[in-house]
Amino acid sequence: MNSVVNRDSVKFENYVETRIEDNVIKESAIQISLNHGKNELLNIGVIMRTPGKDNELIMGFLFCEGIISSKLDIDEIIINDNIAIVQVNHNIEINKNIHERMNTVTSSCGICGRSGINDLLHFHGPKLSEEIKINMELINKSLVLMRNKQAMFTSTGGSHACASFSDKGDLIDIQEDIGRHNAMDKLIGNMLICETNTLKNEYVVVSGRASFELVYKSIKAGFPILISVGAPSSLAIDVAIEHGLTLCSFAKNNKMTIYSGMRRIMKI
Repeated sequence: MNSVVNRDSVKFENYVETRIEDNVIKESAIQISLNHGKNELLNIGVIMRTPGKDNELIMGFLFCEGIISSKLDIDEIIINDNIAIVQVNHNIEINKNIHERMNTVTSSCGICGRSGINDLLHFHGPKLSEEIKINMELINKSLVLMRNKQAMFTSTGGSHACASFSDKGDLIDIQEDIGRHNAMDKLIGNMLICETNTLKNEYVVVSGRASFELVYKSIKAGFPILISVGAPSSLAIDVAIEHGLTLCSFAKNNKMTIYSGMRRIMKI
């Protein structure tokens, strides 16, 4: 599925007008509904995303919503015309009051439309590793590796990326999407598909700011360290501190600000 499309445009540079076909990142909606075998479809949300890796997106999204805990909880995903029907196991418990969405989940807000958020603010994730230690040199390497692998961003300038790395700085996986939280969901979804959802000594790097959602999803997936290129939010910092996540932001060229979990960052 093509994630980059062409649109006619007029480019102005030094007072010179040039008509060009510009590469732009594709954005479209996908509706996700759960079939729980009770002759009733539960609408989980209409997500604005970049098409491609939709199975990963759906799995990661459902995992972070607390609906599934592994790929074995899903029997089948059927996608037709941007409508996804997810057949989940009968033993999965679904709380309609929590999980049903009232409106569209935009590419900038992953929790928009939830009927309640109290469960999000009082969640539990796996125990985060205290063994992993990384330094600025490793972080610099990770930022360069991630940027070099951002094919969609290179083509359009319109995507965000989430990338996971080993404690040695080796790139494990990278996912791109117009939405930051979608890229994280695709990363987590691919982790579930590959059955590597039990994390011990890996860290995650995001190309934008560190919102509450990205901190929340990182903790749910078991990443002990989250590094962001952009700024954090107050709630992101508070949740990171509460759950023992190492949160580093404004990471660039031997610089970063550590807001929590300094114990996992080495000076040299």
